[in-house]
Amino acid sequence: MKKIAVFCSASSNIDPKYNKVAREFVRAASLCGYGIVSGGTIKGTMGEISDELKVCGGYHLGVIPRFMAQYVYPELTEVIWTETMAERKTLLRKDTCAVVALPGGIGTLDEVIECFALLHLKQYDGGIYLLDYEGFYEPLRALLEHYVRTGMLAQATMDKINFADTPEALLEMLQR
Repeated sequence: MKKIAVFCSASSNIDPKYNKVAREFVRAASLCGYGIVSGGTIKGTMGEISDELKVCGGYHLGVIPRFMAQYVYPELTEVIWTETMAERKTLLRKDTCAVVALPGGIGTLDEVIECFALLHLKQYDGGIYLLDYEGFYEPLRALLEHYVRTGMLAQATMDKINFADTPEALLEMLQR
């Protein structure tokens, strides 16, 4: 089974439309045979995708630091416990063919940027995909384009990040 790491919000204070597209994406990915690796908690969008994977019977590996044990989603397919957030990020990527960033907060941004840097350094060989639903990641794209214009980032490296407007377009990109 191919696995994809999914980064998303842990906040419950977000517009429900982001949870809706997150659920649509993980359901479609699961039905296409992808296993989902995530933070595995009950919080925010993480809890939403956990619920969706439970309903559709998808494989769901949660990677959780021990200090967050009280938030573990109770019906994950598998759990890996870590001691630190850094270890968590490493294990979220391990054996994945891609990472997918759904709309999320600072933790999601941290995970995406780390994956991008590791891809650039040839330390991660999976794809990087961002669900740019309703332009959520447009500010990040603009920043990266600024880096290209100023010579801080090669266009060839920028081209390795894939932006998709819809869950369907994202899944189509993943399957290429």
